[in-house]
Amino acid sequence: MNKKVFFIIFSLFALVSFAQEDRAKQNPKVGLVLSGGGAKGLAHIGALKVIEEAGVKIDYIGGTSMGAIIGALYASGYSASALDSIFKSTDLANLIQDNLPRSAKTFYEKEDSERYALTLPFNDFKISFPPAISGGQNIYNELVRLLYHVKDTEDFNKLPIPFFCIATDVEKGTEVLLDSGYLPEAILASGTFPSLFEPAEVDGQILIDGGVLNNYPIEEVRNLGADFIIGVDVQHGLRDRESLLSATEILLQINNYRTVGDMKLKSRLTDIYIKPDMENYSVIDFDLKQKIMETGENAARDQIQALQALALRQSIKQEPKPPIFQKDTIIVNRLVINGNNNYTRGYVKGKLRFNLAEKVTFRKLQQGISNLAATGNFQTIRYELVSNGLGEDLIIKLRENPTKTFIRIGAHYDDLYKSAAMINLTKKYALVSDDVASLDFILGDNVRYNFQYYVDKGSYWSFGINSRFNDFTDEIGYGVIQSNFDVPQDDNINSVNLDVSDFTNQIYLQTVLNEEFAFSLGVEHKFLKYSTTTLNEVNNNTSLNISAPGDIRTFFEKSNYFSTYGKLILDTYNDKYFPSKGLYFNGDFHLYLLSSDFNDNFKEFSIAKARMGMAFPIVGNLSLNVETEGGFKLGTSNVSSLDFVLGGYGNNLINNFVPFLGYDFLALPGNSYVKAYARLDLEFAPKNHLLFAANYSNVEDDLFRTGEWFTAPDYSGYGLGYGWESFFGPVQILYSWSPEVTQSNIFISVGYWF
Repeated sequence: MNKKVFFIIFSLFALVSFAQEDRAKQNPKVGLVLSGGGAKGLAHIGALKVIEEAGVKIDYIGGTSMGAIIGALYASGYSASALDSIFKSTDLANLIQDNLPRSAKTFYEKEDSERYALTLPFNDFKISFPPAISGGQNIYNELVRLLYHVKDTEDFNKLPIPFFCIATDVEKGTEVLLDSGYLPEAILASGTFPSLFEPAEVDGQILIDGGVLNNYPIEEVRNLGADFIIGVDVQHGLRDRESLLSATEILLQINNYRTVGDMKLKSRLTDIYIKPDMENYSVIDFDLKQKIMETGENAARDQIQALQALALRQSIKQEPKPPIFQKDTIIVNRLVINGNNNYTRGYVKGKLRFNLAEKVTFRKLQQGISNLAATGNFQTIRYELVSNGLGEDLIIKLRENPTKTFIRIGAHYDDLYKSAAMINLTKKYALVSDDVASLDFILGDNVRYNFQYYVDKGSYWSFGINSRFNDFTDEIGYGVIQSNFDVPQDDNINSVNLDVSDFTNQIYLQTVLNEEFAFSLGVEHKFLKYSTTTLNEVNNNTSLNISAPGDIRTFFEKSNYFSTYGKLILDTYNDKYFPSKGLYFNGDFHLYLLSSDFNDNFKEFSIAKARMGMAFPIVGNLSLNVETEGGFKLGTSNVSSLDFVLGGYGNNLINNFVPFLGYDFLALPGNSYVKAYARLDLEFAPKNHLLFAANYSNVEDDLFRTGEWFTAPDYSGYGLGYGWESFFGPVQILYSWSPEVTQSNIFISVGYWF
């Protein structure tokens, strides 16, 4: 009797088992495995197009690194064609490099980013190197926006398609399966390739790229319940020495030692194995995204019959995915900030620059996060948007940058200052919270320095101190000296070797609006010294000062000036040197109250000047930058050492020296001027520019009083040149000429101006 019961029970179990196996064959649960591979992972999009076309319904997705990013977006509801559009319209290289928009930086930060070629951490008198190229902030911002529609789904099994991704615990050396939490944070952790991205911190674990241990998580997909596996593998085998051309490729080669061996077994366990040919692509070839996607599509199309046969076995067919409408605005009514140990809540909130309980666009939210990132005070900034019934909670998790001291290096050559090398020491938290102190020491043909101390209070009144010393020598026409100073006529002298020294100190208050608009009030001390060694004999009746016997130096100016000033700046240019869009305004008013009066000609006077411009694209990569500027002196003082002098080419001329094409430096003097400028910029290849510029000007004494400013221009100049955005700063070569003079000029500038 017992044997009969046992036999019946055994038979029933066998029948159930066979029935389940038969149903699995007829209605298999399909799992999709997407490997990591950096830029090569874009081939997943092409493969997904063919999988959709075949009608296969995906039940589970597991991915690593780029496979995690593509897989998560697909699992959240995006179709393959939608992903194709998203990635084709996104500048992936720019996102990865964390190139923050210029608009995210305060004016102090703009100056910093446009002066130094290299920044290195400096701790305990030891120079180190940054742990990674990128913090992944721009990518994270985009993932938050793209995955907003599933922001409240903490369990990834409850996504439209159940999903997980793989990361690596860098401290323990163990594999971590991420199937819950905040989806953008999880998939970015899976893709933090060592040296390229900062390690991610998730729930107290320090995570890096999952591909280090498991770049093709097939077993984990089967464990979810998949009966049938489709795998897209964009890894390549071990490369030879000729192909190992970068540190990234070498690190990938080391990582592949393990994964290449694992794939021999994993590929055999894959039911439909899609293997795009990736031999000609690297993990950073994001500029080849179109070709990479096509490679993935072609590889999947080779398996189209197997995919169609699989679709026929599925009882539930793949329905077309409805489009996902990305929300433009949200309402953040609660702000939670974690990890701000050294920076106040007011400082963080001030950088975000939007009000709670009011509608804010995703673009403005991303701009606020970029403002925080641009300070350099935070190693990583991660945030979550969570529904609270009335609106959103914005939960920001900050990881402060432990490095407060930096060594910065720059190099430059131009036709005025000649060769120069700069070393900078920057210290944050130097005296009080939210402050930064910076000292540039410049060696070369002209020794200089620049010191800045700034306490950043955002839209509240900030406080700053500047001190600088500038020195250069230039050969200028004798007529320029005669126009500005009481110099005797000497027909034997055509030009003089003018030495200019400027020592300036400022204390100021500044308020900033939206990182693009600043208003400053301050006081200034300036010591100016103009001298020459050209004049050996001078008429005793002149007011020129001759140095002691044996020293043949002649001084035209050697005075201290004390003034108060106001400055108004609007700067939305997208680039300082090659702007293609944006607006610019810089207005400055100085009231000179006191002087040591070396030439005995000082009376209280003022100088006002303004420069405004705009840049806009015309067609394709051709853009136009137009500007107009002018200035004048108010008062009857005969002081001429602070008059306007036009000529030369550059971005960082001091005092009232104004660049003007067609003429050499310091060629056209006067106490007032107007100038118009236009430049066509054709970016014929990435970071390579063909330039054509023209400028026109009137400059003389009392130009606005006499009405000459409104007449046809007396001076004109043109320039044709080339510009290159190099890693150490802009390189510019410009051939310049004017129809009014016979001599042309070639201006050369290499590196950031300082």
